[in-house]
Amino acid sequence: MAFLQVSHIEKRFGRVEVLRDISFALDQGQSLAVIGSSGSGKTTLLRCLNFLERPDGGRITVRDELLFDAADPAAQSERQIRRKRLHFGLVFQSFHLFPQYTALENVMLAGSLLARERPDYKANKQAILARIREEAAGLLTQVGLQNRLDSYPHQLSGGQQQRVAIARALALEPDILCFDEPTSALDPELTGEVLKVIRSLAERDTTMIIVTHEMDFARDVADQILFMDEGVIVEQGPPSQVIEHPREERTRRFLAHFSNK
Repeated sequence: MAFLQVSHIEKRFGRVEVLRDISFALDQGQSLAVIGSSGSGKTTLLRCLNFLERPDGGRITVRDELLFDAADPAAQSERQIRRKRLHFGLVFQSFHLFPQYTALENVMLAGSLLARERPDYKANKQAILARIREEAAGLLTQVGLQNRLDSYPHQLSGGQQQRVAIARALALEPDILCFDEPTSALDPELTGEVLKVIRSLAERDTTMIIVTHEMDFARDVADQILFMDEGVIVEQGPPSQVIEHPREERTRRFLAHFSNK
């Protein structure tokens, strides 16, 4: 069975169907690029996977564990959802860093909060926090920010802030790392440094879902491409098929928009 199995996901906002019968599978270590016009449902799909939005239908399975089943109310309790959200790390378009914390503290924050739930936290607080600090510093080094651990967000460029956000998402060791247009808030000259980090993660066989308008990047990095339009999957397959030889007219029109820029 696939590492991630998404089956028949539905999402409505009032009477508007935002996602309709979304199904796909992803193997461990693969990267999936999700492309499509604004309003096609791409961001909502990521938010449903991360349980920031509750799907109205369908199932989500990771590592053969059923995380969500819309037909089973027991799988939808808030406590269950908070725990299952840890399977998916999400890097947003905007960086969402806490301005009062340094880069290191931003990366440490979630782990420090979760550590308080450990039964041995009070007895071993200093050792636990030291380990979290060491791991956070290692992640910032991984994204090329080893010299900016003590910098506050306002002291960092947009590209550096997004790299802190990536390190923060990695800190909880998610099964799947999701990116929602990670370069859309960046100036063109800063886009490359963030894409370089994501490329390096792909080379390390990090399982990823990347919503992007960077077609060259999607072609080079993704194992699978998923093209969405008006809340449905129009076409999916390897880049050599979807980008180089699209079968659907809607896919061809979408890609022609980028080739004409």
